Amino acid sequence: MAAFLDSVPISGIIRIRDMMYTVDKPFRLDQGDVVFDAPQTIKDALIKAVHDNRTHYLPTVGVPRLLELISEKLRTKNKLPIEGTQDLMVTTGGIHGQYIVCQALFEAGDEVLVPDPCWPPTASIIQTAHAVPVPYPLYAEKAWRPDIAEIASKVTPRTKAIVITTPHNPTGGVLTRSDIEGIAALAIEKNLWVLADEAYEDFVWDGEHVSIASLPGMYERTIPLHTFSKTYAITGLRLGYVAIKDKVIRSRAHKLLLYTASNISSIVQYAGIGALEGPQDCIQQFRAELLQRRKLFFDGIREKAGNVLTGQTAAGAFYAFLKIRPDWKSPIGGDNASLSWAMTEYLIKQGRVGCIPGADFGPRGEGYIRLCYARGTEELRGALEAIGALLHG
Repeated sequence: MAAFLDSVPISGIIRIRDMMYTVDKPFRLDQGDVVFDAPQTIKDALIKAVHDNRTHYLPTVGVPRLLELISEKLRTKNKLPIEGTQDLMVTTGGIHGQYIVCQALFEAGDEVLVPDPCWPPTASIIQTAHAVPVPYPLYAEKAWRPDIAEIASKVTPRTKAIVITTPHNPTGGVLTRSDIEGIAALAIEKNLWVLADEAYEDFVWDGEHVSIASLPGMYERTIPLHTFSKTYAITGLRLGYVAIKDKVIRSRAHKLLLYTASNISSIVQYAGIGALEGPQDCIQQFRAELLQRRKLFFDGIREKAGNVLTGQTAAGAFYAFLKIRPDWKSPIGGDNASLSWAMTEYLIKQGRVGCIPGADFGPRGEGYIRLCYARGTEELRGALEAIGALLHG
C-alpha cells in the first residue's frame, strides 16, 4: 500500500495554497469556504461541551443524541426511508466519509463512474481503494449536467458505482429531478451503488434539491454523504455523516471509522447537536447573503472581464466556473501547456486573486477557472477590480 500511494495524485489546490501564502493581502477566492461566522447555537454548544468536560471517549459511530437528530433530519428534509439510527455514523468532515465508504465498498479493479469535472479528492479517494475512476462528461450547454444515455454507455461488467454531486463543485450545476430519476433507473437496472455527495444541499438557487436515496428502491443501494461544513459555516470543525443501510458495508465502514479516528472529536459532535437543535433560520440568512454575492460577482465578471472570462450564473453551490477565451495569452508566460494554469498564475501573481485551475477538476475543466463568491462583499469587490484591471482588454 505504501508504494501504491505514490501513484495517487494530490490536488493542485495544494499548489495554489502554497502560492497564496506568498501573496500580500490576497483575495482568497480559491478557498471553498463560506466567510460567515458560525451560528451562536454552535458556539454555545462548543463552549458548554468544554465546561461540561465532554472531553473523553465516545461511541465510535457518534453521540446518540447527534445520531437521533441526523436521522430525523434525513427523514424529514431529505425524505429518506431511514428507521432509527443504526445506519448512521459521523465522520471527520465529508472527505473522511468518502474515504471510509470507498474503502468499505470497492474491490481492486472495480470501476466507478465519476463526473468530469469533479472535486479532485473524489477520484483520488477511489484510487486509494484500488478502484478505477471512469469519468462521465458534464456539459456546459446543459447547465453542467450529464447525458444519462452517455453514462449508461460507460457501464461495463466491472462497474460498481456511480458518483453524483448535486449541487456540483466546481461548476455549480444542479441535477434535475428527471436526471436523478434517470440515474436511479440506471442504477437499479445495472445493479449499481450510488454515492451521493450532498455537501451543498442547502444552496440550490435554480431548481430543487432531490436526494436520490429518497426515490423508491434507492436507499438500499445509495450511500448519502453529508457534511455540516457548508450549511453551518463550520468548515474548520470537520463534522460529517454517512448513512449505510447494507449491514456488511456498514460493518466495514465502522471498522475503518474506528481505525482512522477512534471517535470523532467529542466537542465537535456536541457542536453538531447545537446546530441541529437550534433554530435553522441561519441557513436562510446565509442563503440570502449568498444570493446577493452571486449577483454581485457574476454581474461584475460580465462588466469587467467579459471579453476574457465568461460563464452562466451557477444554479447551485457558491462557485463561478468561468471559461477563459481560448486565444488569451498570459502576459507573464507561465504554464503554457494549460490555459487554466496560465490564467490562475497570472491572477494570483499580478492581481492577488486566488482561484483554482479548471484542469485540476478533470480534463473537461481545462480552459476554465473556479472562483468562490462566498466571501466578504468588500473582498469580492476588490477581487473584481483586480480582475478587471488585468483583463479589461
